[in-house]
Amino acid sequence: MLHRTDTLKANSDFRRLYDRGKSYVAPELVVYLMKTHRPINRIGITVSKKIGNAVLRNRARRVIREAYRLLAPEISVFGWDMVFVARQKTARTPCPKVMDAMRELFTKAGVINQ
Repeated sequence: MLHRTDTLKANSDFRRLYDRGKSYVAPELVVYLMKTHRPINRIGITVSKKIGNAVLRNRARRVIREAYRLLAPEISVFGWDMVFVARQKTARTPCPKVMDAMRELFTKAGVINQ
């Protein structure tokens, strides 16, 4: 089965998730989730300048994107909008640890059934 994911780009989409979405927090990242009626999942990633210079911010984005890519086949239900917010630890944490944190948050939210 093909796991198709689009990206959130519009500021209004991010604002909607911050205002009306449910947030789940881990030391490595924060995820805002909201169920939609779309047949696909959409993700957005935000990294503040507080995280560090451009190299660290880009690494944080790459780590989050890769962790999501590896977890995508486990997602049982489609129609989620997700915004991942990097935290201070994200850029310095190896991808498998970020993936474990993401799996734990997804399980708590009911996105992954385990």
